Amino acid sequence: MIIAKKVGISSYGTCLPQWALSLKEVELVQNKKEGSVSKSLKVKQKTVPDFDEDVITFSTKAALQAIKRAELSYNFDRQNLGCFFLGSESHPYAVKPSGTVVKQALGLAETMALADLQFACKAGTQALQIGASYVLSGLTKAALAIGVDTAQARPGDALEYTAAAGGGAFVVDKKKLLARLIGTISVASDTPDFWRRPGQNYPEHSGRFTGEPAYFEHVILATTKLLSELKLKPKDIDYCIFHTPNGKFPRRVAAKLGFSQQQLNPSLVVEKIGNTYAGASMLALAAVLDQAKVGQTILLTSYGSGAGADSFVFKTTALLPKIRRKWQNSLQDQVKRLQPISYQQYQQLMKNRGH
Repeated sequence: MIIAKKVGISSYGTCLPQWALSLKEVELVQNKKEGSVSKSLKVKQKTVPDFDEDVITFSTKAALQAIKRAELSYNFDRQNLGCFFLGSESHPYAVKPSGTVVKQALGLAETMALADLQFACKAGTQALQIGASYVLSGLTKAALAIGVDTAQARPGDALEYTAAAGGGAFVVDKKKLLARLIGTISVASDTPDFWRRPGQNYPEHSGRFTGEPAYFEHVILATTKLLSELKLKPKDIDYCIFHTPNGKFPRRVAAKLGFSQQQLNPSLVVEKIGNTYAGASMLALAAVLDQAKVGQTILLTSYGSGAGADSFVFKTTALLPKIRRKWQNSLQDQVKRLQPISYQQYQQLMKNRGH
């Protein structure tokens, strides 16, 4: 869908835990040759949540940064946030919303449309899409969209190499835009590549089936449909972002669609933080916005197992570099502060978290 009216991102924030586990540690425990898996996946380490960190704590920190940045940059009133959607597949409660706790911690208005969302790794971008719809319709002045996860993986499973924690929060508005939303589209099908039954601690997956016909088919379909509708070609895009379950899938899909490594590179934070599931595309978008210049075009296509994809095209405004200069604690700063832990420490943290 082409978005003719003015709407987009007016602020954003990110949050990562302080710990990182090197894939070399996991390779050693799983009796793999050092560097073999990390080289194949193109991921060096993954973030690890502390025993007292969950989706609620990460969401609150990321959203607080986004709101405070907006308040610092222009006359933003957090009471204008009339809707808030939180996407995750690792909500701490089976029955009780995470969003209400976050809303209370942030001091947001009592009158609000609020819901937790769950569509695997695209739950965050779904929150972004719904938030933009609320603002466009006039139901609210501004919206808050969050994508965060504290991903779990069974010890010894392939997912243990990349399942990570963290995410991003975006304020969607009609004014003071850093990046205007030009168009968006979604696709979905019943493709069971990844799932978790009620009561299970760890997800299950169907191996190579997660690539074709799951990830690649949906990402390519959503991307080509949106570019066609907007009459854009890969050469018209300055930055492309594709969901990052690892470092090789987005590289492969970019090549299939005709994008260069240079267009993709800034979004590949997965190499240093792992796959943060519903937070992955949100963090990748933040990484691009942290360096994008005026008037550049950004393509974002997320993917959610089960399966579906959301695709967006944004155009950066003259406000982005001006406002960004006032901000501190960028995503790159958070990545630099990551502290390494051993596999034994990681195992103890997971045990304390009930996994």
